[in-house]
Amino acid sequence: MKQRVLFVCLGNICRSPAADGILQQMVAREGLQEQIEVDSAGTYSGHIGELPDPRMRRAAAERGYNLTHRSRPIRERDFFDFDMIVTMDDNNYERVSRLAPERKYLDKLYRMSEFLTEFPDWTYVPDPYYEGAEGFQLVLDMLENGCSEILRKLTNK
Repeated sequence: MKQRVLFVCLGNICRSPAADGILQQMVAREGLQEQIEVDSAGTYSGHIGELPDPRMRRAAAERGYNLTHRSRPIRERDFFDFDMIVTMDDNNYERVSRLAPERKYLDKLYRMSEFLTEFPDWTYVPDPYYEGAEGFQLVLDMLENGCSEILRKLTNK
């Protein structure tokens, strides 16, 4: 049975589409496209249909990631469609948790910080939108680490 992962940030134009692209590439490299599906969404719907922020696309492209996801808002239906919903910070976590159709669906909800083995002091993935180039690089470092740990969890390796 296919496992489905949804990444969530605020606008779905920086962190979550980057995590989406990173995990998709890791899945493809391992030949697991038939077992694992990845998507992303935002808690804010002001960017619906937009590509990721150009600065994030540029920073990701420098690492070999092509971010083509179009922004969409998270919806209640996602709790039925996805096995893991991974939020980037506490604000996202709280907003997404309020969409859960029943308490039992909260078992699917995670914080990306739970998977940051190389960043043990971080409790969230910072939003690089208002940061300089270093902010985008830090976020990509964090997401590469977190996504590799998520893939390890999904494949039990």
